[in-house]
Order: sequence, then structure tokens, then C-alpha cells
Amino acid sequence: MSRKPAVVLVHGFWGGAAHWSKVIVELHGRGFTDLHAVENPLTSLADDAERTRKMVRQVDGPVLLVGHSYGGAVITEAGDLPNVAGLVYIAAFAPDAGESPGQISQELPPAAFENIAPDSDGYLWIKQDTFHESFCQDLDADEALVMAVTQKAPLGSTFGDNVTSPAWKKKPVWYQVSAQDRMIHPDNERRMAQRMNPRKIVELDAGHASLASQPGPVADLIEAAADELGS
Repeated sequence: MSRKPAVVLVHGFWGGAAHWSKVIVELHGRGFTDLHAVENPLTSLADDAERTRKMVRQVDGPVLLVGHSYGGAVITEAGDLPNVAGLVYIAAFAPDAGESPGQISQELPPAAFENIAPDSDGYLWIKQDTFHESFCQDLDADEALVMAVTQKAPLGSTFGDNVTSPAWKKKPVWYQVSAQDRMIHPDNERRMAQRMNPRKIVELDAGHASLASQPGPVADLIEAAADELGS
């Protein structure tokens, strides 16, 4: 039986590494023992990609990089390291060279775009009273409240940072679309997924936080990617 690759999980805007908690438990229960979750500063794409690269470099052996939301842009930028064996996108941005998450969102605005607001220091927040309906409408109210209060705001300028050399052009890719996503337009997810020619596309009837609302199917896709890489 082949050894499972290490899995490095990369969060997106308005959350931290703990957003992966349910997926971590799922994967651990399936025999994934080499699990890591990056805590990115969300200060710039360059900063976040470098923080992710540092974690990947600490891993001895092949790595499966998994990105949620803006974390998809991070793994696109950081996935060029030689020990990165594949990329899994979970309701995520997958920009091409010269594209930014902000540009992609402006081309096809998501339903909850107007619920994002900057503060006086230049950080972007989802308004707390609309967080549940915007980010995670398929979670219960208590879980959504905790996510809203603990959200990790990115610097607004990060939204406009362009990818330089997309790793998905060189690495095997898997993609999960959230059909009820209000933070990234589902049609944008479908378009980004299709142009990468992924090994597999899974579409879930889920909101943006599919990693929390449907951790089983999300773990299924990660496991399928790991199995294919190990075969």
C-alpha cells in the first residue's frame, strides 16, 4: 500500500487555519497522519505564498496542497515547489498569470459582494450581520456567529495582487465547485475549473464554506487526489 502524501491546507480570506477543523478530523480518520494547516497573514499574495512555501519546505516527501477560497490563489502561486505533487481547489480562486481574485470577482460579481466593507485601516470585512447569509448559509446560526466574530480580515490590496506563474499549468489539479456560493460566483468557479483541465471536478450543493458544511465530500476529493498521486 502506497504512503499517503502530506496534506497542506491553505485557508482563504475571513478565516484562519481552524476553518479546516472538520476536514482535518475527516482526513485523520481516513489514515492521513501528515496533516498541516498554514496560518497566512493575508497581507499580500507574495507574503501568503511565501508563508505557504516555508511550510511545504518543512515537509519531507510529496505534498498535496489544498486551498479554499483565496487560498486557491495562494496555492496557485506557491505550488511551484518540486515536492508539491498536486493541487486541490475547494470553492477557490485559480487565477491565470496576470489575474487577481479581485479582477475575477469584478468580471462576474458574487451575490454577497456588497456585504464586504473596508475599515479605516484598509482591511476588508464581511459585515457581521450578513456573514451567515454571505459566507456559510448552510451552517447553523451558532457556528456562523463564531465565524463572523472571529473572521480574519485581509488587507484590501491583497484582493488585487496578480498571480505570476500558475502552478496549475504544471501540476495535477482537482476542483470542488460550490453551487450555492455567494462569495465567488459559481459560474466563475466552473470557468476556472474547466480551463485547468482537472483530473476531477466535483460540484456540491453548498455555500462558500463547503469545507465546514460538507467536510465528508471535501475529504473524499482530497483522498481521491491523494490516492491517484500515490498510484
